[in-house]
This record gives sequence, C-alpha cells and structure tokens, in this order.
Amino acid sequence: MKLLAFAASSSSKSINQKLVSYAASLVVDAKVELLDINDYEMPLYSEDREAELGELPQARAFYEKLGQADAVMISFAEHNGHYTAAYKNLFDWTSRIDMKVYQGKPMVIMATSPGPGGASSVLAAAKASAPFFAADIRAAISVPNFYDCYDEATGALQDAALIDQLQTAAVQLLK
Repeated sequence: MKLLAFAASSSSKSINQKLVSYAASLVVDAKVELLDINDYEMPLYSEDREAELGELPQARAFYEKLGQADAVMISFAEHNGHYTAAYKNLFDWTSRIDMKVYQGKPMVIMATSPGPGGASSVLAAAKASAPFFAADIRAAISVPNFYDCYDEATGALQDAALIDQLQTAAVQLLK
C-alpha cells in the first residue's frame, strides 16, 4: 500500500508534521511518502490569476500525488479556527483541476495543537467538507495538548489512549 501523508501546514516546526509522520509509521506494510506542502507553493488563488496563469504545475503535481496514493493521511494545523492559508491556497488551486480533489481515497484526518482544543475546529470543518471533494474519511482524530503527550526524543506519542486511536485508524485505511 502506498500511503501519502502530510501536514496542512507550512511551518518548518510543524507539530502536525510530527503527528502525521508518527501516525503514518503505524500503518503496517505501507510505503509512506511524506510531503511538504511548501514544495507546492503558488500565488494566492483568484479567478483573475487563474485566467492569467492557467493550471499551475504545482497544483497538477499535488493532484497527481493524491491520485497515485492508495490512501492519504492529513494532519491539519489550525489558524484562528480554520485551515492554514498555505493549505487552503494549495487546495483551491488543485480543486480547479478537479473538484474531487481526494479522488475517492480512504483517508485518516487529524489535527493537533499545543492547547486543549486539539485544533478541533479545523478538523470538524475538514470532516464536514470531505464528502464534497471525494474523500473517504475512515477516521478523524484530534490530539490536544501536543507537547504534553509527544516525546521529542523518540518521535512518538506517549498517551496510550491516543496511540490506540491512531492504531485503530491505521487499520481502517487497510479495509
């Protein structure tokens, strides 16, 4: 199984990148490809820019990466209760290629934050909109208080309940 995993964050210190990397490592027998959305940076989307520039190669490359995967994992960073501008822009450009951005792929979505909310607002938004973009959501997991449950030295979560949730979600991708 080819698993595409990425954080919907452009931060070089992204805790969501750490979370999705760890979660992807729990998928048994998967060949994991970790993406950095910074590799797909584009000008801010607008109809005017699209008319001027046409389809951008970064959007096409991202769309094709999604299409080549058997399953997808995304960890959403939350900026003021919403998607990061970097991810929203990438998504907007990609959706102009095909509104079914996720191409029917089985997905596990997650989000984390340093605080007790666990980026649950952006996770709820992602889960609610996913069916409109052809995502087959198998699990959605919020991880609150990231720094309290993640061990930087080992690169792993230390909370047994969260580990169990992620392992269960990993199994759901294989079904």
